[in-house]
Amino acid sequence: MASNLLSFYHDFLDQWPLIIRGIGATIGLTVAMSLTGFLLGIVVFYFSLSRRPKVARFVERYKSFFIGTPLICIIYILYYGLPQLAIRLTPFEVTLLGFTLNIAAYNAAYLLTAYNGMDKTQIEAAAAQGFSPAQIYLWIILPQVLRSSIPALTNQVIYNLKDSSLAFLVQYPELFARMQELAAGNFEFFKTYSLTALFYVVMATVIYMLSKRVEKRLQTA
Repeated sequence: MASNLLSFYHDFLDQWPLIIRGIGATIGLTVAMSLTGFLLGIVVFYFSLSRRPKVARFVERYKSFFIGTPLICIIYILYYGLPQLAIRLTPFEVTLLGFTLNIAAYNAAYLLTAYNGMDKTQIEAAAAQGFSPAQIYLWIILPQVLRSSIPALTNQVIYNLKDSSLAFLVQYPELFARMQELAAGNFEFFKTYSLTALFYVVMATVIYMLSKRVEKRLQTA
């Protein structure tokens, strides 16, 4: 037992530089896709408020498709399907694009839920004073729905972190891919994947604590 643990420890130290790179790749991918998914989600949410029936229907179909489709299916369509159309993307680009489209749909849904709970008298008053729809959205609607949606948006970032492990399926060298290499080398699957889970729990906890600080600052602002 002790010799197995010592052997695993040595294997882990040998792989540590690659694991560190994998952690960095996971954090970088999570930050990138959370940011792009957040920005696109704001755009999708804006069009979901459109009074044009065709635009509103298109947005609803967009959200329904990406919320209802497994992420792995979206990533495989981009990774294996696009080359058949002479479009070739790197593993990072495939993962970022697939996740962004998916995350935006969820974020738009969170924002719409917060909007439905808003007091609409402010919007009516702003419209009566001559504010344009874009001004009402940017200055009145968006700040309030973002404040109300912080818990949901934070949970989405944590989901993004966990789901980023799917990137190893398209050869992106993030944390899970590096730990997979460690497991394949020593066959210590229980120890390796338990340690992998611990890495993700630590990163998710950091995200949660940061979000709580932001939420507290906004409440006192």
